[in-house]
Amino acid sequence: MAVNVLVCLRLVLPALVLGALFAAVAPQDARADRHAGYYYPPAVSTEIYKARAVTMAEASRQNRIKFVVGLTQQMLGKPHPPDYAIFAKGENAEKLIIVALRGGVIDTIYRARAAFAVLTSVARSSRLFNEFGVQDFFTFFDLAKLFGFERITISDGDTFSHQILLD
Repeated sequence: MAVNVLVCLRLVLPALVLGALFAAVAPQDARADRHAGYYYPPAVSTEIYKARAVTMAEASRQNRIKFVVGLTQQMLGKPHPPDYAIFAKGENAEKLIIVALRGGVIDTIYRARAAFAVLTSVARSSRLFNEFGVQDFFTFFDLAKLFGFERITISDGDTFSHQILLD
């Protein structure tokens, strides 16, 4: 009987230790993204983008908010309603969030990437990219990095969310 207890402990103890480790890590992950569950569901996927751009010296909370306001005004100036909302959150407005305003717009990673391709086209036509001469090299992610954004979350506002960490 003593042998069976030792065998059980050898089998169960590692699982208990791993369970305790996961329980200790989970609350930190939830706090790290306090916007998940409010603006979008928890991310189902994450990637790291190694930016070709560096953050501009004049990047600030105020400039990031102005950037988002400018994008929003541009979208609202179109003859049709926008497909998604773009806003900045975080103490320093360092988190860029994009959420679909209706179903079927950004509900897969492929549609999210297509939305980023459209945003890249918009960025490449910007005065900033043309002044720097990077319109055929930088992407929307690089533009976000220039302004000092650290993370971009894109979501359908229902079940799908994807995060890009800007490095």
